[in-house]
Amino acid sequence: MPNHEITKSRDHQIGALGDVHGAFDSARAVIARHPDVPFWLCVGDIADDAGRYESLGAPVYWIHGNNDNFDAIASGDLPADFHHIENGTAIDVGRTSQLRLAGLGGTFAPTWYETPASQLPHPKKSTAKATELADKRRHFVRADVDACKALRGIDIFLTHEAAKPFHAFEGPSTGLRAGNRGPDAGKGQINEVLRAMQPRLHLFGHHHRVSDQARDGVRSIGLDLISRSYLLIDAASLAVELRHT
Repeated sequence: MPNHEITKSRDHQIGALGDVHGAFDSARAVIARHPDVPFWLCVGDIADDAGRYESLGAPVYWIHGNNDNFDAIASGDLPADFHHIENGTAIDVGRTSQLRLAGLGGTFAPTWYETPASQLPHPKKSTAKATELADKRRHFVRADVDACKALRGIDIFLTHEAAKPFHAFEGPSTGLRAGNRGPDAGKGQINEVLRAMQPRLHLFGHHHRVSDQARDGVRSIGLDLISRSYLLIDAASLAVELRHT
């Protein structure tokens, strides 16, 4: 991923975290390195396997992934520095350099795509992990996508899924033979939103791999696990710097 020159004033930087998956110590260590960064973004999957959340030491604006605690999100039972962005909504964040953020959390499941979000089932199971897997609130639906497509003036669009094409196993570390990139794991619904919304920058997670590409006229960056890397972003130009954890 290319590094781009960023503004030297740290007052105008924000940070972005990939999937955390309960690695709270790693996330806190990253955030502590940059005390002048006023807030951080996250592309989902923050909770640990038990569905717990811990404060990360700075404001975090985030979308849910497919491995989050949806009861905690619904009730607001989250650390005070967590600010969840609901699907299909936009918020303005920042004081000196205000940014308009929007999000589409969760994953695509064709079986549930036409279901109203309020009707997605979430039965209780015998274990936290089984309950999480049965919770269909982990998926986005058509109404969420349509709401995102209607948004304009968005600086940064956060999704958990990637746009098409995205070959999840592409890269030198996968051990695949040359030319074998694996199946396309991107979702066309993300492309639909990018074409309509035209945000200045798109960030996504889920696949635990750094990538940097253009999709439908938008720069689209995939973030790795927080235990491996993160991003610093210039709040004015949205130029991006990759940092290794």
